Amino acid sequence: MNNYTLSGNIVDLLSETIFKGTVVVENGKVKSVIRDDTVNKNHYILPGLIDSHIHIESSMLVPSEFARLAVVHGTVATVSDPHEIANVLGIDGIEYMINNGKQVPFKFYFGASSCVPATPFETAGNKIGLTELEHLLGRDEIKYLSEMMNFPGVINGDDFVMGKIRVAAKKGKPVDGHAPGVKGEDARKYIEAGITTDHECFTMDEALDKIRYGMKIQIREGSAAKNFDALIDLMRDHPDKVLFCSDDKHPNDLVEGHINSMVKRAVKKGYDPLKVLHSVILNPINHYKLDVGTLQPGDSAEMIVVDNLNDFNIRQTYVRGQLVAENGKTLIPSIEADSPNFFNAEPLTEAQIRVVPESDRLKVITAFDGELITGTELVTPKITNGNVVGDVEHDVLKLVVLNRYYKAEPAVAFIKNFGFNSGAIASSVAHDSHNIVAVGVDDSDLIHAINLVVKEKGGVSLVHGKESKILPLPVAGLMSATDGYRVAEHYHQLDEEAHRMGSVLRAPFMTLSFMALLVIPQLKLSDKGLFDGNTFSFTNLFA
Repeated sequence: MNNYTLSGNIVDLLSETIFKGTVVVENGKVKSVIRDDTVNKNHYILPGLIDSHIHIESSMLVPSEFARLAVVHGTVATVSDPHEIANVLGIDGIEYMINNGKQVPFKFYFGASSCVPATPFETAGNKIGLTELEHLLGRDEIKYLSEMMNFPGVINGDDFVMGKIRVAAKKGKPVDGHAPGVKGEDARKYIEAGITTDHECFTMDEALDKIRYGMKIQIREGSAAKNFDALIDLMRDHPDKVLFCSDDKHPNDLVEGHINSMVKRAVKKGYDPLKVLHSVILNPINHYKLDVGTLQPGDSAEMIVVDNLNDFNIRQTYVRGQLVAENGKTLIPSIEADSPNFFNAEPLTEAQIRVVPESDRLKVITAFDGELITGTELVTPKITNGNVVGDVEHDVLKLVVLNRYYKAEPAVAFIKNFGFNSGAIASSVAHDSHNIVAVGVDDSDLIHAINLVVKEKGGVSLVHGKESKILPLPVAGLMSATDGYRVAEHYHQLDEEAHRMGSVLRAPFMTLSFMALLVIPQLKLSDKGLFDGNTFSFTNLFA
């Protein structure tokens, strides 16, 4: 079983050396590594890459399909927060992710979702309390308590929040963080409570502040939030405190690249490839106690072959000694998967999203490209027949969030910077509770886009002129179990059409999915109303 030798330039990250030699693999493990200066092959053999923080659900693919795409880019393992499906299906959703992931040659390491629901200010499909967390964290395959989003609760010593951290400490599992913009004394309190990582830093000052108090920083480069350029210079003085992650990766972006793209960029900026690879591979292995091989005798044989350490083109990927990708092609076959769901939304009418003006000052959410944070702007509302409507001239569009779990009236707000001059888009991928979120130019298209998602019980949709399209996501309204490359192509077509509608955002659907994410300031919309993330309370639509 998987017995062979592999020769070339061997990268030993533990000794920080590169030498010519041969890796001997037997039964999926590294039997020995033999130095041999006579080896006449120029490629490099090194441990596989690790994404230190990702929500697999953001790829819109079940884990088995995610793996098929990721291995092509040299990824052999992920530290995965199943927070999204947990908010829909609870522990059953986490079990689904674990069981599906076990069916393919890839190493998924899941966490126990700490914030289900993320806040009491939105409707989620399930909840996970202290009893459930204790059960999850007691399992060997659950490696950590996933991102603690309620940073105000940690900073203020909330008993329930601190109880979750104590459970993780009792089980000897690390706790991931989520504290955008938190610095100074608040950062100290957050970290000293037991939080060990953060992937939400977006400035160097913030990252350095958190490192100063003992935290590790996960440099994130996802489909929406991109912090690589702002944070990569942490590698100069703090490579031991750096991990690399994507957090959220849409399927079309996953086809193009994964953590390998970040490695290439870091090396191109002049950072030592061995130090970069140490941060990408050894730091997550050591922090989360992962059983991912590092090319040492006795290790599981997780390996990649690259042409060189500068261009870093992936030629082969091995997991447990099995060749799973070669020359840009996945060798993992698709598998059949179930489609559990929780979806009870009912179709809407235009009358349900009418907004009666209350003053001449309207609070508008300001979206920022490549960021999860938003701003607030006061504008004069555009009113037609007593209804506040989208104002294309000033790039102010109507935003709707509809409860997908129970019959309810929709919440309505307004947003800037989507740039649409016509049409609408909608999605049941809407962090963190995954209600339906939609944005559009006019009420008719908005309702059409929302009702397409309702009809399919989950998906991402687009309405533009006479065109209406949807990518169904039957697994929890978040994922598809069909071929990942077909899902990626379908999503790419929707994304391209959204740009033809006028959006200048790099990832309009991904950006939309975060407009209901209440734990990221400043102004967001939940199914219950407009929410101020700074005061952590609801706010009026009109000033």
